[in-house]
Amino acid sequence: MEQFLQVGVISSTHGIRGEVKVFPTTDDAARFKKLKKVLLDTGKERLELEVQSVKFFKQFVIVKFRGIDNINDIEMYKGKSLLVPREDAVRLEKDEYYIADLLGMDVFTEDGHFGVLKDVMETGANEVYIIDSDAHGEVLVPAIRQCILDVDVEERKMMIRLMDGLI
Repeated sequence: MEQFLQVGVISSTHGIRGEVKVFPTTDDAARFKKLKKVLLDTGKERLELEVQSVKFFKQFVIVKFRGIDNINDIEMYKGKSLLVPREDAVRLEKDEYYIADLLGMDVFTEDGHFGVLKDVMETGANEVYIIDSDAHGEVLVPAIRQCILDVDVEERKMMIRLMDGLI
């Protein structure tokens, strides 16, 4: 399991005083109001940044980090991920999973190995799992009880039932 979970990606700067526009990759963008610290993944290292203020603008979260007061200090981090430790992540309900824990998971049907979960598409009604199958190519499976029979995050295995018309 991933130790750190992505909560957003810096998309651009906002103004000249060091604020950034963050595209949230969490289900609840309002959680940024509760964040005290985040880790900025620069690609080479992870910098701990203290959240000073949070505002909302359209689909973005405007974040100001303590000690970063100039556009030049933050501009180089456009496109970089903001992470939180797993213990600071939003608590999940029963049958909910972090996307990071699902990616790369082996997927099985009653006939055996079906493929590998390569992505999760978020739609209005429910998520859709994108499974890379050797036999069928890319298969889209809705994340509903009728299709997803079991998910074992520890073993990195998912058992599915393919409804008629999915392949």
